[in-house]
Amino acid sequence: MNRSGLFPRLIPLIFLGLLFSSAERAFSQAPKTPNSSAPIAQSLPAHSPPALPPTPDATPPAPPRTEQYTLSHDRYDKAIAYSRAGYTLYFVSSFLGIVVLYLFLRLRIAARFRDIAENFTDKKWLQGIIFTPLLVGAADLVDLPVRLYWHSLSLRFEQSVQGWGSWLRDWALGEVLGIGFALLLVLIIFVLMRRSPRRWWFYSWLVVLPILVFFFFITPWFIDPLFNKFEPLDVHHADLVTAMEKVVQRTGLNIPRERMFLMQASAKTNALNAYVTGVGASKRVVVWDTTIQKSTTDETLFIFGHESGHYVLGHVRNFFLFFAVLLFVVFYLLFRCLHWALDRWAVDWKIVGAEDWAAFAVLMLFLQIFVFLSSPLVNGFSRMQEHEADVFGLEVIHGIMPNSEEVAAHAFQVLGEVDLADPNPSPFITFWLYSHPPMADRLIFAHTYDPWARGEAPKYVK
Repeated sequence: MNRSGLFPRLIPLIFLGLLFSSAERAFSQAPKTPNSSAPIAQSLPAHSPPALPPTPDATPPAPPRTEQYTLSHDRYDKAIAYSRAGYTLYFVSSFLGIVVLYLFLRLRIAARFRDIAENFTDKKWLQGIIFTPLLVGAADLVDLPVRLYWHSLSLRFEQSVQGWGSWLRDWALGEVLGIGFALLLVLIIFVLMRRSPRRWWFYSWLVVLPILVFFFFITPWFIDPLFNKFEPLDVHHADLVTAMEKVVQRTGLNIPRERMFLMQASAKTNALNAYVTGVGASKRVVVWDTTIQKSTTDETLFIFGHESGHYVLGHVRNFFLFFAVLLFVVFYLLFRCLHWALDRWAVDWKIVGAEDWAAFAVLMLFLQIFVFLSSPLVNGFSRMQEHEADVFGLEVIHGIMPNSEEVAAHAFQVLGEVDLADPNPSPFITFWLYSHPPMADRLIFAHTYDPWARGEAPKYVK
Protein backbone atom coordinates (compact mmCIF):
# COMPACT_ATOMS: atom_id res chain seq x y z
CA MET A 1 0.00 0.00 0.00
CA ASN A 2 1.74 3.16 -1.17
CA ARG A 3 0.02 5.45 1.28
CA SER A 4 1.33 3.59 4.28
CA GLY A 5 -0.13 6.04 6.75
CA LEU A 6 -3.65 5.21 5.64
CA PHE A 7 -4.09 2.16 7.85
CA PRO A 8 -2.45 2.08 11.28
CA ARG A 9 -0.62 -1.19 11.70
CA LEU A 10 -2.03 -3.24 14.52
CA ILE A 11 1.37 -3.97 15.96
CA PRO A 12 2.56 -3.23 19.47
CA LEU A 13 4.04 0.16 19.95
CA ILE A 14 3.26 1.23 16.41
CA PHE A 15 3.52 4.78 17.66
CA LEU A 16 7.21 4.13 18.16
CA GLY A 17 7.50 2.74 14.67
CA LEU A 18 5.95 5.90 13.32
CA LEU A 19 9.01 7.77 14.52
CA PHE A 20 11.44 6.35 12.01
CA SER A 21 8.89 5.68 9.25
CA SER A 22 7.60 9.25 9.39
CA ALA A 23 11.10 10.63 9.32
CA GLU A 24 11.24 9.61 5.66
CA ARG A 25 9.86 12.89 4.46
CA ALA A 26 8.02 12.21 1.21
CA PHE A 27 7.30 14.91 -1.33
CA SER A 28 4.10 13.14 -2.31
CA GLN A 29 1.00 13.50 -0.19
CA ALA A 30 0.51 10.87 2.50
CA PRO A 31 -2.56 8.78 3.45
CA LYS A 32 -4.56 10.25 0.64
CA THR A 33 -3.76 13.33 2.60
CA PRO A 34 -3.05 15.78 -0.10
CA ASN A 35 -5.15 18.60 -0.88
CA SER A 36 -7.41 21.50 -0.44
CA SER A 37 -9.82 22.81 2.07
CA ALA A 38 -10.91 25.55 -0.30
CA PRO A 39 -12.94 24.91 -3.44
CA ILE A 40 -10.96 24.99 -6.64
CA ALA A 41 -11.87 25.29 -10.26
CA GLN A 42 -12.64 22.14 -12.18
CA SER A 43 -11.46 22.30 -15.78
CA LEU A 44 -14.20 21.44 -18.23
CA PRO A 45 -13.91 20.61 -21.90
CA ALA A 46 -14.43 23.70 -24.01
CA HIS A 47 -15.44 24.10 -27.66
CA SER A 48 -12.81 26.24 -29.31
CA PRO A 49 -12.75 27.61 -32.84
CA PRO A 50 -10.25 26.02 -35.21
CA ALA A 51 -6.77 27.38 -34.77
CA LEU A 52 -5.53 29.62 -37.58
CA PRO A 53 -2.14 28.90 -39.10
CA PRO A 54 0.47 31.26 -37.69
CA THR A 55 1.76 34.05 -39.83
CA PRO A 56 5.49 34.18 -40.49
CA ASP A 57 5.91 37.03 -38.00
CA ALA A 58 3.64 35.58 -35.35
CA THR A 59 5.14 34.97 -31.92
CA PRO A 60 4.18 31.61 -30.43
CA PRO A 61 1.80 32.15 -27.54
CA ALA A 62 3.19 31.64 -24.05
CA PRO A 63 2.11 28.42 -22.41
CA PRO A 64 -0.79 28.84 -19.99
CA ARG A 65 0.11 29.47 -16.38
CA THR A 66 -0.77 26.81 -13.86
CA GLU A 67 -2.53 29.00 -11.32
CA GLN A 68 -5.08 26.49 -10.02
CA TYR A 69 -5.20 22.79 -9.41
CA THR A 70 -7.61 21.67 -12.11
CA LEU A 71 -8.85 18.28 -13.24
CA SER A 72 -10.85 17.03 -16.18
CA HIS A 73 -14.35 15.67 -15.51
CA ASP A 74 -13.08 12.09 -15.52
CA ARG A 75 -10.06 12.70 -13.28
CA TYR A 76 -12.14 14.89 -10.97
CA ASP A 77 -14.74 12.17 -10.39
CA LYS A 78 -12.04 9.55 -9.86
CA ALA A 79 -10.13 11.74 -7.42
CA ILE A 80 -13.26 12.34 -5.38
CA ALA A 81 -14.25 8.66 -5.30
CA TYR A 82 -10.75 7.38 -4.57
CA SER A 83 -10.05 9.92 -1.84
CA ARG A 84 -13.40 9.48 -0.13
CA ALA A 85 -12.90 5.71 -0.10
CA GLY A 86 -9.47 6.19 1.44
CA TYR A 87 -10.78 8.44 4.18
CA THR A 88 -13.56 6.00 5.01
CA LEU A 89 -11.22 3.04 5.15
CA TYR A 90 -8.84 4.91 7.42
CA PHE A 91 -11.51 5.48 10.04
CA VAL A 92 -12.92 1.98 9.58
CA SER A 93 -9.47 0.47 10.09
CA SER A 94 -8.77 2.62 13.15
CA PHE A 95 -12.13 1.79 14.73
CA LEU A 96 -11.75 -1.88 13.86
CA GLY A 97 -8.32 -2.01 15.48
CA ILE A 98 -9.65 -0.59 18.74
CA VAL A 99 -12.71 -2.85 18.79
CA VAL A 100 -10.71 -5.99 17.97
CA LEU A 101 -8.22 -5.40 20.77
CA TYR A 102 -11.05 -4.74 23.22
CA LEU A 103 -12.75 -7.99 22.17
CA PHE A 104 -9.46 -9.86 22.53
CA LEU A 105 -9.51 -8.75 26.16
CA ARG A 106 -13.24 -9.02 26.81
CA LEU A 107 -13.50 -12.53 25.32
CA ARG A 108 -10.23 -13.54 27.03
CA ILE A 109 -8.55 -14.34 23.73
CA ALA A 110 -5.39 -12.59 24.91
CA ALA A 111 -5.51 -14.71 28.07
CA ARG A 112 -5.79 -17.85 25.94
CA PHE A 113 -2.72 -16.83 23.95
CA ARG A 114 -0.90 -16.35 27.24
CA ASP A 115 -2.00 -19.79 28.43
CA ILE A 116 -0.66 -21.35 25.24
CA ALA A 117 2.71 -19.70 25.81
CA GLU A 118 2.85 -20.69 29.48
CA ASN A 119 1.84 -24.28 28.75
CA PHE A 120 4.65 -24.53 26.22
CA THR A 121 7.47 -23.34 28.50
CA ASP A 122 8.22 -21.99 31.96
CA LYS A 123 10.83 -19.57 30.66
CA LYS A 124 9.47 -16.04 30.62
CA TRP A 125 11.40 -14.86 27.58
CA LEU A 126 10.28 -17.87 25.54
CA GLN A 127 6.70 -17.20 26.58
CA GLY A 128 7.04 -13.70 25.16
CA ILE A 129 8.43 -15.04 21.90
CA ILE A 130 5.37 -17.30 21.56
CA PHE A 131 2.73 -14.88 22.86
CA THR A 132 3.67 -11.76 20.88
CA PRO A 133 3.36 -13.22 17.35
CA LEU A 134 0.04 -14.84 18.31
CA LEU A 135 -1.46 -11.58 19.52
CA VAL A 136 -0.01 -9.29 16.87
CA GLY A 137 -0.59 -11.72 14.01
CA ALA A 138 -4.22 -12.30 15.01
CA ALA A 139 -4.90 -8.57 15.19
CA ASP A 140 -3.31 -7.96 11.79
CA LEU A 141 -5.26 -10.83 10.21
CA VAL A 142 -8.52 -9.17 11.27
CA ASP A 143 -7.37 -5.96 9.57
CA LEU A 144 -6.24 -7.79 6.42
CA PRO A 145 -9.63 -7.59 4.60
CA VAL A 146 -9.51 -3.80 4.85
CA ARG A 147 -6.03 -3.78 3.37
CA LEU A 148 -7.07 -6.16 0.61
CA TYR A 149 -10.00 -3.94 -0.28
CA TRP A 150 -7.76 -0.87 -0.35
CA HIS A 151 -5.36 -2.56 -2.75
CA SER A 152 -8.26 -3.58 -4.97
CA LEU A 153 -9.35 0.07 -5.06
CA SER A 154 -5.81 1.14 -5.91
CA LEU A 155 -5.81 -1.29 -8.82
CA ARG A 156 -9.26 -0.20 -9.98
CA PHE A 157 -8.27 3.47 -9.96
CA GLU A 158 -4.93 2.67 -11.63
CA GLN A 159 -2.83 3.94 -8.74
CA SER A 160 -1.25 0.54 -8.23
CA VAL A 161 0.01 -1.89 -10.85
CA GLN A 162 1.24 -4.44 -8.32
CA GLY A 163 -0.10 -7.94 -8.79
CA TRP A 164 -1.73 -9.78 -5.93
CA GLY A 165 1.14 -12.24 -5.55
CA SER A 166 3.68 -9.44 -5.17
CA TRP A 167 1.34 -7.51 -2.84
CA LEU A 168 0.82 -10.52 -0.57
CA ARG A 169 4.57 -11.09 -0.47
CA ASP A 170 5.11 -7.49 0.65
CA TRP A 171 2.34 -7.81 3.24
CA ALA A 172 3.82 -11.04 4.62
CA LEU A 173 7.31 -9.55 4.72
CA GLY A 174 5.95 -6.49 6.48
CA GLU A 175 4.29 -8.76 9.02
CA VAL A 176 7.54 -10.58 9.73
CA LEU A 177 9.43 -7.32 10.20
CA GLY A 178 6.61 -5.75 12.23
CA ILE A 179 6.29 -8.73 14.54
CA GLY A 180 10.06 -8.90 14.96
CA PHE A 181 10.21 -5.23 15.86
CA ALA A 182 7.25 -5.62 18.21
CA LEU A 183 8.83 -8.64 19.87
CA LEU A 184 12.03 -6.71 20.56
CA LEU A 185 10.10 -3.86 22.16
CA VAL A 186 7.85 -6.18 24.17
CA LEU A 187 10.77 -8.08 25.69
CA ILE A 188 12.53 -4.84 26.60
CA ILE A 189 9.43 -3.34 28.20
CA PHE A 190 8.57 -6.42 30.22
CA VAL A 191 12.14 -6.85 31.48
CA LEU A 192 12.10 -3.25 32.65
CA MET A 193 8.60 -3.68 34.07
CA ARG A 194 9.75 -6.54 36.30
CA ARG A 195 12.81 -4.64 37.48
CA SER A 196 11.07 -1.33 38.07
CA PRO A 197 7.26 -1.67 38.31
CA ARG A 198 6.73 2.08 38.77
CA ARG A 199 9.44 3.52 36.52
CA TRP A 200 9.43 1.07 33.61
CA TRP A 201 7.70 3.58 31.35
CA PHE A 202 10.54 6.09 31.78
CA TYR A 203 13.35 3.55 31.34
CA SER A 204 11.56 2.09 28.31
CA TRP A 205 11.43 5.53 26.76
CA LEU A 206 15.18 5.96 27.32
CA VAL A 207 15.97 2.58 25.77
CA VAL A 208 13.58 2.76 22.83
CA LEU A 209 14.79 6.12 21.48
CA PRO A 210 18.29 4.94 20.45
CA ILE A 211 16.79 1.74 19.04
CA LEU A 212 14.55 3.81 16.77
CA VAL A 213 17.50 5.93 15.65
CA PHE A 214 19.38 2.74 14.84
CA PHE A 215 16.48 1.39 12.77
CA PHE A 216 16.18 4.70 10.94
CA PHE A 217 19.91 4.55 10.27
CA ILE A 218 19.88 1.05 8.75
CA THR A 219 16.53 1.30 6.92
CA PRO A 220 17.96 2.60 3.59
CA TRP A 221 20.52 -0.22 3.54
CA PHE A 222 18.58 -3.22 4.80
CA ILE A 223 14.82 -2.57 4.99
CA ASP A 224 13.90 -0.53 1.90
CA PRO A 225 15.66 -2.89 -0.58
CA LEU A 226 13.46 -5.73 0.65
CA PHE A 227 10.44 -4.04 -0.93
CA ASN A 228 11.80 -2.09 -3.88
CA LYS A 229 14.75 -2.11 -6.27
CA PHE A 230 17.25 0.76 -6.02
CA GLU A 231 20.15 1.77 -8.19
CA PRO A 232 22.42 4.81 -8.37
CA LEU A 233 20.64 7.64 -10.15
CA ASP A 234 23.85 8.34 -12.04
CA VAL A 235 23.64 5.07 -13.99
CA HIS A 236 20.85 6.07 -16.39
CA HIS A 237 20.28 9.75 -15.54
CA ALA A 238 23.73 11.30 -15.37
CA ASP A 239 22.47 14.61 -16.82
CA LEU A 240 19.81 14.86 -14.12
CA VAL A 241 22.39 14.19 -11.40
CA THR A 242 24.61 16.93 -12.82
CA ALA A 243 21.67 19.34 -12.73
CA MET A 244 20.86 18.24 -9.16
CA GLU A 245 24.43 19.03 -8.13
CA LYS A 246 23.77 22.69 -9.01
CA VAL A 247 20.94 22.66 -6.50
CA VAL A 248 23.17 20.91 -3.95
CA GLN A 249 25.72 23.72 -4.25
CA ARG A 250 23.07 26.26 -3.31
CA THR A 251 21.78 24.21 -0.39
CA GLY A 252 25.16 23.76 1.25
CA LEU A 253 24.45 20.06 1.74
CA ASN A 254 27.00 17.33 1.30
CA ILE A 255 25.06 14.91 -0.91
CA PRO A 256 27.50 13.33 -3.38
CA ARG A 257 26.35 11.67 -6.58
CA GLU A 258 26.69 8.22 -5.06
CA ARG A 259 23.99 9.08 -2.50
CA MET A 260 21.38 9.88 -5.13
CA PHE A 261 19.27 6.84 -5.92
CA LEU A 262 16.56 5.82 -8.36
CA MET A 263 13.77 3.60 -7.07
CA GLN A 264 11.99 1.34 -9.56
CA ALA A 265 8.55 2.34 -8.31
CA SER A 266 6.87 1.71 -11.67
CA ALA A 267 6.94 -2.02 -10.96
CA LYS A 268 4.27 -1.46 -8.31
CA THR A 269 2.67 1.96 -8.67
CA ASN A 270 1.82 4.81 -11.03
CA ALA A 271 2.19 7.38 -8.25
CA LEU A 272 4.95 10.00 -8.17
CA ASN A 273 7.25 10.59 -5.24
CA ALA A 274 10.68 11.47 -3.97
CA TYR A 275 11.99 11.47 -0.43
CA VAL A 276 14.97 11.84 1.83
CA THR A 277 15.90 9.12 4.28
CA GLY A 278 18.66 7.93 6.53
CA VAL A 279 21.02 9.80 8.78
CA GLY A 280 24.77 10.23 8.77
CA ALA A 281 26.45 7.69 6.51
CA SER A 282 23.06 6.32 5.36
CA LYS A 283 21.64 9.72 4.33
CA ARG A 284 20.39 9.73 0.77
CA VAL A 285 17.88 11.19 -1.66
CA VAL A 286 15.60 8.81 -3.54
CA VAL A 287 13.69 9.71 -6.71
CA TRP A 288 11.04 7.37 -8.07
CA ASP A 289 11.38 6.43 -11.73
CA THR A 290 7.72 7.41 -12.20
CA THR A 291 8.61 10.96 -11.20
CA ILE A 292 11.30 11.15 -13.87
CA GLN A 293 8.99 9.60 -16.47
CA LYS A 294 6.08 11.99 -15.87
CA SER A 295 7.84 15.22 -14.84
CA THR A 296 10.25 17.53 -16.60
CA THR A 297 13.85 17.89 -15.45
CA ASP A 298 13.09 21.32 -13.97
CA GLU A 299 10.13 19.91 -12.04
CA THR A 300 12.28 17.09 -10.72
CA LEU A 301 14.85 19.67 -9.59
CA PHE A 302 12.15 21.49 -7.65
CA ILE A 303 11.13 18.24 -5.98
CA PHE A 304 14.78 17.60 -5.14
CA GLY A 305 15.06 21.13 -3.76
CA HIS A 306 12.03 20.50 -1.57
CA GLU A 307 13.57 17.26 -0.25
CA SER A 308 16.91 18.96 0.36
CA GLY A 309 15.09 21.51 2.45
CA HIS A 310 14.15 18.86 4.99
CA TYR A 311 17.82 18.31 5.79
CA VAL A 312 18.97 21.94 5.51
CA LEU A 313 16.16 23.13 7.79
CA GLY A 314 16.79 20.38 10.33
CA HIS A 315 13.42 18.71 9.86
CA VAL A 316 14.70 15.19 10.49
CA ARG A 317 16.24 16.30 13.79
CA ASN A 318 13.21 18.38 14.75
CA PHE A 319 10.83 15.56 13.91
CA PHE A 320 12.83 13.24 16.13
CA LEU A 321 12.75 15.72 19.03
CA PHE A 322 9.01 16.24 18.53
CA PHE A 323 8.38 12.51 18.64
CA ALA A 324 10.70 12.05 21.61
CA VAL A 325 8.56 14.44 23.64
CA LEU A 326 5.36 12.87 22.37
CA LEU A 327 6.63 9.38 23.15
CA PHE A 328 7.52 10.45 26.66
CA VAL A 329 3.92 11.52 27.21
CA VAL A 330 2.55 8.37 25.56
CA PHE A 331 4.68 6.04 27.68
CA TYR A 332 3.51 7.74 30.84
CA LEU A 333 -0.13 7.58 29.74
CA LEU A 334 0.28 3.89 28.92
CA PHE A 335 1.59 3.30 32.43
CA ARG A 336 -1.33 5.11 34.02
CA CYS A 337 -3.98 3.60 31.75
CA LEU A 338 -2.64 0.07 32.21
CA HIS A 339 -3.07 0.19 35.97
CA TRP A 340 -6.39 2.00 35.69
CA ALA A 341 -7.78 -0.69 33.38
CA LEU A 342 -6.41 -3.60 35.40
CA ASP A 343 -7.86 -2.22 38.62
CA ARG A 344 -11.30 -2.40 37.00
CA TRP A 345 -11.29 -5.35 34.60
CA ALA A 346 -8.33 -7.61 35.42
CA VAL A 347 -10.62 -10.32 36.77
CA ASP A 348 -13.01 -10.12 33.81
CA TRP A 349 -10.09 -10.26 31.37
CA LYS A 350 -8.33 -13.02 33.34
CA ILE A 351 -5.16 -10.97 33.75
CA VAL A 352 -3.25 -11.46 37.00
CA GLY A 353 -1.20 -8.26 36.89
CA ALA A 354 0.80 -5.76 34.85
CA GLU A 355 3.59 -8.31 34.28
CA ASP A 356 1.15 -10.85 32.83
CA TRP A 357 1.82 -11.33 29.13
CA ALA A 358 -1.89 -10.80 28.44
CA ALA A 359 -1.55 -7.28 29.84
CA PHE A 360 0.33 -6.41 26.68
CA ALA A 361 -3.01 -6.46 24.85
CA VAL A 362 -4.11 -3.66 27.21
CA LEU A 363 -1.06 -1.62 26.21
CA MET A 364 -1.84 -2.27 22.55
CA LEU A 365 -5.43 -1.14 23.03
CA PHE A 366 -4.52 2.17 24.59
CA LEU A 367 -1.66 2.68 22.17
CA GLN A 368 -4.08 2.25 19.27
CA ILE A 369 -6.31 4.90 20.83
CA PHE A 370 -3.40 7.28 21.38
CA VAL A 371 -2.14 6.84 17.81
CA PHE A 372 -5.57 7.71 16.48
CA LEU A 373 -6.14 10.70 18.77
CA SER A 374 -2.65 12.10 18.18
CA SER A 375 -2.98 12.04 14.38
CA PRO A 376 -4.02 15.71 14.09
CA LEU A 377 -1.05 16.80 16.20
CA VAL A 378 1.47 14.70 14.28
CA ASN A 379 0.07 15.65 10.88
CA GLY A 380 -0.15 19.31 11.84
CA PHE A 381 3.53 19.34 12.72
CA SER A 382 4.32 17.57 9.46
CA ARG A 383 2.26 20.06 7.41
CA MET A 384 4.23 22.91 8.93
CA GLN A 385 7.52 21.30 7.95
CA GLU A 386 6.28 20.43 4.45
CA HIS A 387 5.27 24.05 3.88
CA GLU A 388 8.73 25.19 4.95
CA ALA A 389 10.26 22.69 2.53
CA ASP A 390 8.04 24.08 -0.25
CA VAL A 391 9.39 27.57 0.50
CA PHE A 392 12.94 26.25 0.47
CA GLY A 393 12.37 24.44 -2.81
CA LEU A 394 11.02 27.59 -4.45
CA GLU A 395 13.95 29.64 -3.22
CA VAL A 396 16.67 27.17 -4.12
CA ILE A 397 15.61 26.85 -7.78
CA HIS A 398 15.05 30.59 -8.20
CA GLY A 399 17.61 31.85 -10.69
CA ILE A 400 18.66 28.37 -11.76
CA MET A 401 15.80 28.09 -14.22
CA PRO A 402 13.46 30.65 -15.81
CA ASN A 403 9.92 30.98 -14.50
CA SER A 404 10.70 28.86 -11.46
CA GLU A 405 7.34 29.53 -9.80
CA GLU A 406 5.52 28.06 -12.80
CA VAL A 407 7.80 25.03 -12.70
CA ALA A 408 6.84 24.39 -9.07
CA ALA A 409 3.14 24.99 -9.68
CA HIS A 410 3.08 22.63 -12.65
CA ALA A 411 4.92 19.99 -10.61
CA PHE A 412 2.07 20.11 -8.09
CA GLN A 413 -0.48 19.91 -10.90
CA VAL A 414 1.16 16.82 -12.38
CA LEU A 415 1.47 15.21 -8.96
CA GLY A 416 -2.21 15.82 -8.23
CA GLU A 417 -3.41 14.53 -11.58
CA VAL A 418 -1.38 11.32 -11.40
CA ASP A 419 -2.02 10.61 -7.71
CA LEU A 420 -5.72 11.51 -7.92
CA ALA A 421 -5.31 14.12 -5.20
CA ASP A 422 -8.63 15.16 -3.71
CA PRO A 423 -9.53 18.55 -5.24
CA ASN A 424 -11.63 19.66 -2.28
CA PRO A 425 -11.24 17.77 1.02
CA SER A 426 -13.11 19.08 4.02
CA PRO A 427 -11.29 21.14 6.67
CA PHE A 428 -11.77 18.28 9.13
CA ILE A 429 -10.13 15.74 6.83
CA THR A 430 -7.24 18.11 6.21
CA PHE A 431 -6.85 18.69 9.94
CA TRP A 432 -7.01 15.02 10.87
CA LEU A 433 -5.30 13.18 8.01
CA TYR A 434 -3.14 15.43 5.85
CA SER A 435 0.61 15.26 6.46
CA HIS A 436 1.12 17.82 3.65
CA PRO A 437 -0.70 21.08 2.91
CA PRO A 438 -3.62 20.71 0.47
CA MET A 439 -2.52 20.44 -3.13
CA ALA A 440 -4.42 23.50 -4.30
CA ASP A 441 -2.89 25.55 -1.49
CA ARG A 442 0.60 24.43 -2.43
CA LEU A 443 0.05 25.21 -6.08
CA ILE A 444 -1.34 28.69 -5.42
CA PHE A 445 1.46 29.43 -2.96
CA ALA A 446 4.02 28.58 -5.64
CA HIS A 447 2.68 31.49 -7.70
CA THR A 448 2.19 33.96 -4.88
CA TYR A 449 5.53 33.51 -3.10
CA ASP A 450 7.81 36.07 -4.74
CA PRO A 451 9.87 38.05 -2.23
CA TRP A 452 12.31 39.06 -4.96
CA ALA A 453 9.67 41.08 -6.83
CA ARG A 454 8.87 42.96 -3.61
CA GLY A 455 12.50 43.69 -2.87
CA GLU A 456 12.47 41.37 0.15
CA ALA A 457 15.07 38.85 1.17
CA PRO A 458 14.12 35.18 0.75
CA LYS A 459 13.49 33.31 3.97
CA TYR A 460 16.03 30.50 3.72
CA VAL A 461 18.26 30.68 0.62
CA LYS A 462 20.02 34.04 0.74
